[in-house]
Amino acid sequence: MGATLQKVERGKLVVGVGDLKLCGDSGQRIVTFALGSCIGVTVYDPTRRVGGLLHAMLPRAEAALHEKANPAMFVDLGIPDLFRGCYELGATKEDLIVCVAGGASRMQTSGGDMFKIGERNVEMARELLAVNNVIVHAWDVGGTGARTLTLDLADGAVRVRTALDETRLT
Repeated sequence: MGATLQKVERGKLVVGVGDLKLCGDSGQRIVTFALGSCIGVTVYDPTRRVGGLLHAMLPRAEAALHEKANPAMFVDLGIPDLFRGCYELGATKEDLIVCVAGGASRMQTSGGDMFKIGERNVEMARELLAVNNVIVHAWDVGGTGARTLTLDLADGAVRVRTALDETRLT
């Protein structure tokens, strides 16, 4: 039928599922919606006012998959790409403020969450960040609901909104 039009607010970069956005414009906000079992990672350098946001779907890329798929779909490939991109914009590891959100259990049936994708995404993020000596400023993970994650490049504020409330992580 043709392409659908997406309304884009001025000053807002929208990150889709399996995507990441990087930005060095302090007038921008980066936002991703519907973080359920997916994991969202924000990286912000307050000195240089650069940052990025990753919305990863699955914990690991299998060799056969990752050759054809977007690396941002996977926690193990997306997080390194997010950091590399921020470094290319001038960020330094020592100044980074990192937040992680998502990883919900979306299948609330009597059998439970058989694949535990949300739990596995959180575990992979924790493992990868720890191995690389990255200090995470705040975690908002687990539970059962979807989240909206926003990084404001003007002041580094990271906000998580659920159906019930909004929390500022930084």
